[in-house]
Amino acid sequence: MLTTLIAFLGACTLIAASPGPSTVLIIKRSLHSRRTGFLTVLGNETGVFLWGVVAAFGLTALLTASEIAYDVMRIVGAVVLVGFGIQALRQARCMKGEAEDRDPRGAGVTGWAAYRGGLLLNLANPKAAVFAMSFLPQFVPEGAPHLPAMVGLAALWAVYEVGYYGLYVWFVGRMKAVLSRVGVRRRLEQVSGGVLLLLGVRMALDS
Repeated sequence: MLTTLIAFLGACTLIAASPGPSTVLIIKRSLHSRRTGFLTVLGNETGVFLWGVVAAFGLTALLTASEIAYDVMRIVGAVVLVGFGIQALRQARCMKGEAEDRDPRGAGVTGWAAYRGGLLLNLANPKAAVFAMSFLPQFVPEGAPHLPAMVGLAALWAVYEVGYYGLYVWFVGRMKAVLSRVGVRRRLEQVSGGVLLLLGVRMALDS
């Protein structure tokens, strides 16, 4: 049991360390404040848990079995990513010409918007659903009730990633003196916006 748990947490670490849309959005939101960054993490992990529960009930099998359903989710996910990317590029453009001593932390991201953004980005990613279905069953202990074990693993996965991504939020907060400069913020918004756009286009073209 302990060996399985260690293997599961190691796999969770590898998953979280893999760069993806959620990582980009968490760092982007953390540029505004630790609060919005952490709420984005909570939204993302709510999505992780929900996909885990859906996988526990076997519903993600319907998604993988239906090419139309998967393609619809893929296009929706691509639109969400492109939307976030355009939003970041627009914010970068609005920063142009601002005074360097202006505090950018009041850049208009509410706590609810941060949480909703993290949740939406995760739920709109069909690969997250398929991954949950293929990942979690591997760590269900032999002889354990399948449904409670899967839900428990999904909860542990989400809680673990809250701690992992919380380190990202903390690190960005520690770099506040540098990252709060308007020029640096603008460049980071441009980079994150470009990355989100590229990820959105990639998801749209992926079959």
